[in-house]
Amino acid sequence: MAKKYYQPEIETMPVDQIKALQSERLVKQVKHVWDNVPYYRKKMEEKGVTPDDIKGIEDLHKLPFLTKDDLREAYPYGLMAKPVKDCVRIQSTSGTTGKRVVAFYTQHDIDLWEDCCARALTAVGATDEDVVQVSYGYGLFTGGPGLNGGSHKVGSLTIPTSSGNTDRQIQFMTDLGSTILCCTPSYAAYLAESIEEKGVKDQIKLKAGIFGAEAWTDEMRHDIEEKLGIKAYDIYGLTECSGPGVSFECEEQAGMHINEDHFIAEIINPETGEVLPEGEKGELVFTSITKEAFPLLRYRTKDLCILSRKPCSCGRTHIKMRKPMGRSDDMLIIRGVNVFPSQIETVLLNEGMTPNYQIIVDRVNNTDTFDINVEMSQEMFSDSVSKITAKEKQLVASLKAMLGIQAKVHLVEPKSITRSEGKAVRVIDKRKLYD
Repeated sequence: MAKKYYQPEIETMPVDQIKALQSERLVKQVKHVWDNVPYYRKKMEEKGVTPDDIKGIEDLHKLPFLTKDDLREAYPYGLMAKPVKDCVRIQSTSGTTGKRVVAFYTQHDIDLWEDCCARALTAVGATDEDVVQVSYGYGLFTGGPGLNGGSHKVGSLTIPTSSGNTDRQIQFMTDLGSTILCCTPSYAAYLAESIEEKGVKDQIKLKAGIFGAEAWTDEMRHDIEEKLGIKAYDIYGLTECSGPGVSFECEEQAGMHINEDHFIAEIINPETGEVLPEGEKGELVFTSITKEAFPLLRYRTKDLCILSRKPCSCGRTHIKMRKPMGRSDDMLIIRGVNVFPSQIETVLLNEGMTPNYQIIVDRVNNTDTFDINVEMSQEMFSDSVSKITAKEKQLVASLKAMLGIQAKVHLVEPKSITRSEGKAVRVIDKRKLYD
């Protein structure tokens, strides 16, 4: 049996009690931020809000939003609510679009974060009998440290392989009998491909995988499940809100339960900031109500999704978020049409293609060009030129039906697209060079 982790009974608490707990913690958190974060206090003052105006979650909408721009402006220490001497760790984003986001943790923050990851692991059936292979990156990236700590709390044997060195990954899987794999979905797909090439699938004992840190479709989930012979579960998190474990899938695989005793979720209209009712699609906003060192209030994630309190067969009562349908900042505008990479992946996998593809957007003579390179399987690569050409035309038509815009599809040789051991680079937008 799994060891008891932090207050698991809260996961099945009646909704009215969850909301009462959230209200109590929100009031305390707002006061904590007001007293210790001058940057956010100024934003509240500009909006004419004080802690006395926040009596519970019904007043959450009165607070100002925080965005990634705020985090960059306040970098590095401007949003800390605890002195450096009380903090024991930082984690950080990649910083590919500007200054790095640096999040700070007290030991209590780390304990709660690892508890959230323990919940994610137990939701997929992990116990102290399991061998958990954590193939997320370690270091500044939150994936490895979060699932590593969660696995320890469950009592599982933990293999901290980090990402990369695929031959060693597979050796540990076979030699140590790994039963649960934690990594990005694109790396899971690469591992599945490598396992098949080595002919060792019959030596793999995996039963489940927890995959996150990048967008992936249900079509990619089914492809990974079939190739690895596992159940593939989604996990969600942001460095800004601790890391993985903010929400996670249960056995239903139909949305991720948000750890509502630690986070309050809202859906807003991304254009107006208006709070939308349950069931409507919009931008996801999180408020951290138990973080000590880096407590963000009303943080705009830019992820687009839907929230639902539809009863779940697993018995958990915490609200679910659907798999994000894309990010407002991941959306490509090509010739005036909104395009999400997830739409392209859905079409490609439904058409029987591999999950290895790359989208290249450029600008020639003031007109956007839109090319998609897609790897062929080894079997397809052996087909005649006419068959390959016909498949390209079929993909062009299917993509146009989904997107409303025509792309040039290029079927390329197997293994010609660089594999990722972390987050896959799906989009190359060369237009940014000219902006």
